[in-house]
Amino acid sequence: MSEQSVPVMTGGHSVAARVNKHKPDWRGWKFMAPFAVVFVFVFIIPIVYAIYISFFKKQMIGGTRFVGVENYARLFQDGQFWSSVGRVALFTVVQVPIMLFLAAAIALAIDSMKLHGTKFFRISTFLPYAVPAVVSTLIWGFVYGAKYGLIGSFNDFFGTNIDLFAPNVLLASIGNINTWEFTGYNMLIFYSSLSTIPHSLYEAASIDGASEWQIVKSIKLPELKGSLAITVIFSIIGSFQLFNEPSILQNMVPGNAITTYYTPNMYAYNLSFSGNQSNYAAALAITMAVITMAIAYAVQLNSMKEQMK
Repeated sequence: MSEQSVPVMTGGHSVAARVNKHKPDWRGWKFMAPFAVVFVFVFIIPIVYAIYISFFKKQMIGGTRFVGVENYARLFQDGQFWSSVGRVALFTVVQVPIMLFLAAAIALAIDSMKLHGTKFFRISTFLPYAVPAVVSTLIWGFVYGAKYGLIGSFNDFFGTNIDLFAPNVLLASIGNINTWEFTGYNMLIFYSSLSTIPHSLYEAASIDGASEWQIVKSIKLPELKGSLAITVIFSIIGSFQLFNEPSILQNMVPGNAITTYYTPNMYAYNLSFSGNQSNYAAALAITMAVITMAIAYAVQLNSMKEQMK
């Protein structure tokens, strides 16, 4: 910003008046420039490139040619793709509510101030989130092992025949790993939301004779609605991106229980790097992104309607 003198006529006399002249300030953009450059190169350009190559197809004869929406039409008739989508949808519907219920219950317990060792309990609950997903999956894989792991030792000791790698319970076993990893993360979001409630509300409710359950029901739970929407959206996105756990367990699970198309991300990965079908894999990735965004937007829209009531 700079000042400039401008002549002004007052009573027949010319008087110099100072006027502020605004100049564009680019300092904010300079601070944002490093992030903007990285964001464009690691996010925007890959998405645009994926959309671009999804309209092409590699051929043994003739090389790469433009095929329009042929890859997308093929995808909607691909039974393996829809099988993987149905699997992650079932995983989301079952695992996400259980995980968020546990996270909310732990947050409420810590916030009640009646839990001994709250700091230790809070840190120990959040700690699994700090463990890399690869390490977590390897740990649980050795725990699940019926021949070499904790479950195997349990079977030998009690004479049971428990197999958590069996095809009918394998998805639940993966869900247990995810729940262990991310419950603490969601708990922290819930706990942060509860920490914003003024303690005067609790004191007023106690003076009016409200029980602990009535305080939770009338004060704490309504406060969790906003953070609940955030955790649901994040959890849905994470569930539809399921990749690390089944990919690592694939070599630990006997037989062919985890196929190359067990989840959409695994299917896209194997199509691109093992099947040399990167164009079709790009179409799959773009379709999954659209499906995930549509579900997340629907959840957010429903949450906004609930909060406006």
